[in-house]
Amino acid sequence: MPKRANVLFIILDQLRADCVFGNLAQHVNLPNIQTLAKDSVSFLKHFSVTNPCGPSRASILTGQYAMNHRSVRNGTPLRHDIPNLATEIRKAGYVPMLFGYTDTSQDPRVHDKNDPALKSCEYPMTGFHEVVEMRQGMSYPWRSHLLDRGYNFSNYQNIYHPVSKTGGTPKINDPAFYSAEHSDTAFLTDRFLAEITNYADESWFAHLTYIRPHPPLVAPSPYNTMYDPSKLPLPTRLTTKEDEEAVHPFFGPLHIKDPVSKFVTGFPQLSATDENVQALRSIYLGLATEVDFHIGRVIQFLKDNDQYGDTMIILTSDHGEMLGDRHSWGKLSVYDAAYQTPLIIHVPELGDQAGRKIEMISESVDITPTILDWVMQSVPNSMDGRSLIPILHGEKPTDWRKYSFSELDFALPTAPTVWERILGLNTKNGNLSIIREEQFTLVQFAADLPPLLFDHSRQGEMVDVSKVPEYQETLYEMTLRLLRHRMKYTEQTLSETIITSEGAKTQYRIP
Repeated sequence: MPKRANVLFIILDQLRADCVFGNLAQHVNLPNIQTLAKDSVSFLKHFSVTNPCGPSRASILTGQYAMNHRSVRNGTPLRHDIPNLATEIRKAGYVPMLFGYTDTSQDPRVHDKNDPALKSCEYPMTGFHEVVEMRQGMSYPWRSHLLDRGYNFSNYQNIYHPVSKTGGTPKINDPAFYSAEHSDTAFLTDRFLAEITNYADESWFAHLTYIRPHPPLVAPSPYNTMYDPSKLPLPTRLTTKEDEEAVHPFFGPLHIKDPVSKFVTGFPQLSATDENVQALRSIYLGLATEVDFHIGRVIQFLKDNDQYGDTMIILTSDHGEMLGDRHSWGKLSVYDAAYQTPLIIHVPELGDQAGRKIEMISESVDITPTILDWVMQSVPNSMDGRSLIPILHGEKPTDWRKYSFSELDFALPTAPTVWERILGLNTKNGNLSIIREEQFTLVQFAADLPPLLFDHSRQGEMVDVSKVPEYQETLYEMTLRLLRHRMKYTEQTLSETIITSEGAKTQYRIP
């Protein structure tokens, strides 16, 4: 492809927005991401439209809400014929190179039952050219890399066990058994830089996806002790876990499913004491700083090789992380910490727009339309998101969204989840939807469970006001808005097409 423009799309896994723009930002050192932000446009109210990893990436890369692509949990297949970033960027002449993973579960209708693609939920999405396989459950190239450098491990999961420097019983904040120069983050960056060197004279597209700071929470030295746990703020939470569970029936099963011990390997009896919680939070921030260091290597490479001025760079994460907030861990929650993510977009022609911080609401489904718009490739009707390119250049569309929308499925078709067992749910009603406005957030459940309503002009997510008499009209209006959103954005791949005597006619892209 002749030299025109490059696209570098970076996703970190499970990085909270407030590590970059918010309360935790003053406690974690991310100099390279912050420097990129000064040369870019940052979106401060950016939300994943669904969780966890597989569904969130399905939405990012297809530009669809989960209610449309329906790959609603890790392991749920994504239909093979849905247009996605890779299939559409190919139409613009790019080879969509993948360095890492997309966490895509393959469509069993187009694979034989014995195909290995049906044995893992971490296969590449249709259309991507997998240059470096870097999947959390597999990662064979990284395993080989470690073995070639003399590391010995009998079981792959042992890689994630912290190791005592003195040979004694490990502590949760002891270092990983591999060095920082051989970590998964370092390995992926090394491989990316080695490959992209060959594309200096032609346009390229690269999707670079880092596993970190996703658990297991173990970091190589010095990142494991980079931050003093005693100097970090405690999580935002009610006094006890029982207080949290009294807020809504959803939270009791959540605490059973995702205890703190699940987020570090080798400590099955770990309890959520303040000491343990703060230690794990410090490791998480250390892993974020490690990724930041290697992102700096990537950006410096582009500058040193005169490619920075020709490259669109998008940096985000697939979803957030509760990190002990509300006595919870992971991303299967209703609170903003699990959904709000950083979004930083650099394009060469920003000019005096560089460094701006946007308060307008953006969603993860906007990213693929934005990339396609920038490379002047049409956006399919199937995509629910909108291009952010006009906003990058200082425009303020009068019809821009006034709220964000997210979904979460918490039931399984194979074995009942803890929510199904305790609350009597099933795969039809084991889900929820969230709509967030400037002042209010509403959570509605498909099952016969009470809603949650938060007033951000008062105590926000700390108090559910859904049963307070003065909020009943707001509850009704927000519920109506949620219903209308789902009605407006039902799947539109062919709904804007009509068959006539002159053939098929299509109306394109009604936002």
